[in-house]
Amino acid sequence: MRTHEQTLELDCGKLAPTLMQRLMAAFAPLATALRILRNRSQVNGLHELDDNQLRDIGLSRADVTSAFLASTFFEDPSEHLTQAAKRRHLLAIMRPYRD
Repeated sequence: MRTHEQTLELDCGKLAPTLMQRLMAAFAPLATALRILRNRSQVNGLHELDDNQLRDIGLSRADVTSAFLASTFFEDPSEHLTQAAKRRHLLAIMRPYRD
């Protein structure tokens, strides 16, 4: 038999997940829920800032309020704030070109 006619069968099937991978997969929903609760608490703390401080981080009081109203209890309101800050930043960049 020639060398080019020989094939080697390797059993490279999917490996079974390790114990650590199983634990990480089991606790992932809990970690996500804790992250959402922590972010919701932090966004709630933004209500204590005055308008100038909010403007410094690219937000307005309406953004903070709408983030809470637009998100359900299981949604992360910080995502809404991130999008609002990005939109405000882009508008500020584009404003000189419109005038």
